Amino acid sequence: MQDKRLAFSTVAACTAFMALGTSAWAATTVQIGSSGKTYASSAVQCAADPVTGELAPVVQAGLFNPKINASATVLLNSATVATLTSADPATDVWLADGNNTVVVALNRKTADTYRFTVQPGMCDLPDTSGNTFSADGTLEYAASGKSYASVTPGCAWNPATGSAQPYVHLMDNGNYLLNVSVNGEALTQLSATRPHTPVFLRAGQNVIAAANGYVSVDYYVRDGGDGTCTLP
Repeated sequence: MQDKRLAFSTVAACTAFMALGTSAWAATTVQIGSSGKTYASSAVQCAADPVTGELAPVVQAGLFNPKINASATVLLNSATVATLTSADPATDVWLADGNNTVVVALNRKTADTYRFTVQPGMCDLPDTSGNTFSADGTLEYAASGKSYASVTPGCAWNPATGSAQPYVHLMDNGNYLLNVSVNGEALTQLSATRPHTPVFLRAGQNVIAAANGYVSVDYYVRDGGDGTCTLP
């Protein structure tokens, strides 16, 4: 079965995902199956596996604008991984290296197929051995010297998720233009006018990247625990 792919705008896609509920990872673009009733992420991303806590390749699959009593079965490489309903219409599908086929089957006659390829090592943790630490161990400086981050996570309310989450501060160390991402998702830009930002952590290992164009990329790895915390 051929896929009917459709890229949504960021606003439309985010609205769809908010309606579908919270997952380990929410994409900004999705593809709609040929039935018009299911969707899957448009690209593979890395997120913390809830079982191992390690970064792993993942996509989301679900029912698109499901009607009451709608249901579907999600299969990965012919093995059932989840059952979807209108009350629980989305699931994260954790992929293996190589070619992966995700099927969202509405019934025996109607099923949408999505194909993804995962390159080996896609979600390996970056090498941060060149980073250094402040004398008191509270700050980690990137090897490039262009940024630094707090080491021990604090706890704050994250308005994006509506819950308290662990976070660290990332700081620009010299008025550089730095594109900040977390686990492959764009977060913000740091510059002379915005020299620092809080970075909220998900469960498990998180990779924070601060890219100075094509010149250098600073990496920090932080453990978000179970992704929740208690405000003081």
